[in-house]
Amino acid sequence: MGQKVGSEKIKREKGYLYYLGKDGYVWAAPMKNNPGGRKKKVGSERVAKELGYLYYIDKAGFVAKAKMKNA
Repeated sequence: MGQKVGSEKIKREKGYLYYLGKDGYVWAAPMKNNPGGRKKKVGSERVAKELGYLYYIDKAGFVAKAKMKNA
């Protein structure tokens, strides 16, 4: 579906939501069931974003992008 963008593998922890921030780095934010957690930057690779693409962390743990239909 999407194509791999980053080369750094992200190791996931339970209780965190992972996303690509505005700064191009992967961030981990605590979910509601993890009240003691704190927001933190994960990994050191910066990804340059392009307009019209959705960025996500795939099942393998790499940053990937997919073309949005109505962008």
